[in-house]
Amino acid sequence: MKKPFSKFQALIPAALAAAALWTLASPAAAQQGVSKDEILVGTIQDLSGPLAGYGKQARNGLQLRVDEINEQGGIHGRKIKLLVEDSGYDPKKAVLAAQKLVNQDKIFIMAGHIGTAQNNAAMPVQFEKKIVNFMPLTAAREMYEPLNPLKFAMLSAYYDQMRIAVPRMVKEKNAKKVCAIYQDDEFGLEVLRGAEAGMKTINMELVEKTSFKRGATDFSSQVARMKGAGCDMVVLGTIIRETIGTIAESRKTSFNPVFLGSVAAYTDLIHKLGGKAMDGMYATMTVQNPYLDEASQPLRFWANKYKTKFNEDPTVFSAYGYVIMDLFIRAAQKAGPGLNTDSFVKSMDTMTVPPDIFGTPEQKFTPTKHLGSDASRLSQLQDGKWKVVSDYFK
Repeated sequence: MKKPFSKFQALIPAALAAAALWTLASPAAAQQGVSKDEILVGTIQDLSGPLAGYGKQARNGLQLRVDEINEQGGIHGRKIKLLVEDSGYDPKKAVLAAQKLVNQDKIFIMAGHIGTAQNNAAMPVQFEKKIVNFMPLTAAREMYEPLNPLKFAMLSAYYDQMRIAVPRMVKEKNAKKVCAIYQDDEFGLEVLRGAEAGMKTINMELVEKTSFKRGATDFSSQVARMKGAGCDMVVLGTIIRETIGTIAESRKTSFNPVFLGSVAAYTDLIHKLGGKAMDGMYATMTVQNPYLDEASQPLRFWANKYKTKFNEDPTVFSAYGYVIMDLFIRAAQKAGPGLNTDSFVKSMDTMTVPPDIFGTPEQKFTPTKHLGSDASRLSQLQDGKWKVVSDYFK
């Protein structure tokens, strides 16, 4: 007696047919975000929150490089389409933005996402769908540690910048008493930890450590403590408003130590908003702020091209965006016509990028090293402009 024909058996021919159709589909169709003539690149920026100036400039820098490559025919015949979402610098909104880009828009890669907490919140959404987090705009170590095939970063960490720059500056300025003022969060603590580690290498300790809550506007008590301790050098775990507030309050009270900030304080907004009082401040950095009258002809040409397109002066975040997209284009071209996540990661794992017009150091990636460079250098505010004052160190 024959067994009855099960519902499961009845489904087998349909399943086989579906499998056959899947097999016949082109490789490009099987890769999210890559079609015959287009590559979808997503980015999450702050367009409405406290770092909206940074976010808009980064977006413009990304778009400028996209327009250039598309005018040249794209990457192996594919044009890049940049999809931008706003996080408002809020980790919860960053998650929603990532969900939209990854699951609805179906991007191929996330490039230049701004913010430490925002990246940490969004990365799980991306990694679930095997979407690379490419060159985020934060110098936090979590952007490349622990090693993950889907994490690539280019900015040397806040910790490493300060670990090396602080003892160098102490020796150069013959500083005897070093203080630190820092934002009471993971960013400020990374700057503080780097400074403390650097001081240990020269058998010194910070004589005063004072913190402030994110969003603070009054720094008089912190400045009074550092002045009272007789500090002749101050490490700044600050961003924009806090940097300006600390230095302005110090000048007002005739407290004039050497001020050293991290790359987070390396922005034209410091001197544009803080004025003459900011002159003399130092900051660690890599990519150079592009001024329209820059001495370097290639950089001056780029800055004027940017202003023509967007009707505003470029900033270092414009340059970051441009450099990030240029790096993506190099890797995607190297990956070949059959672009997918695996071929892109393989391309990045053997990628070396020479220095560029912004002075970015050589970047080199390997299967066990997903930070392009751990080198940084120093700039100083002189007459209202950032001037590079050191070679790269690491």
